[in-house]
Amino acid sequence: MKPLRIALTKGRLENDTVKLFEKMGFNCEALLNKGRKLILTIPDANLEVVLAKAADVITYVEHGACDLGVVGKDTIMEQGHSFFEMLDLGFGRCRFSLAAPKDADFYAGYNVKTIATKYPNVARAFFETKSMDVDIVKIEGSVELAPLIGLADAIVDIVETGTTLKENGLSVIEDIAPISARVIVNTASLKLRKTEIETLLAQMSNQLN
Repeated sequence: MKPLRIALTKGRLENDTVKLFEKMGFNCEALLNKGRKLILTIPDANLEVVLAKAADVITYVEHGACDLGVVGKDTIMEQGHSFFEMLDLGFGRCRFSLAAPKDADFYAGYNVKTIATKYPNVARAFFETKSMDVDIVKIEGSVELAPLIGLADAIVDIVETGTTLKENGLSVIEDIAPISARVIVNTASLKLRKTEIETLLAQMSNQLN
């Protein structure tokens, strides 16, 4: 039987997932000594592991190149999705937050606010829930810089400890959504390989509990 193919987000989520696989009793030697390889096998689990950037994990799963993926909720929220979100793995915890200069009264006044963010879709959806009209500026680098140089009134970004915000004179106004690593599954794969996928998810879930 051909192996189930799972895409892992490179870096921290990959490392945490490999630790989970080890707890499940899988032989993860290939993943621990991967060198520059991007496709690796766990023979005893009949799994093929693909290492990719977060955005690509979603693309591979949506298009059926991979049956499953492990990706942060932040990427899921930003990119939209046509797949099943099946399991919250609980690691990689942080949150989406709205932050502004420390003493600013962000919600005061009627002028259109400018928001800097790496996540324009998340920001847009959040302000739609408030029926607020905002200008959104997409930033690729350090978002905290935008209010400091007068480009934006506030930012929407991922916050873990809040230290970077504090060091740059910003503070959280409101939390938008919690984030953690999730398992996503291709819609066709879930029909065609339901038993195998559900067995793997149950094994993962049991270890988390």
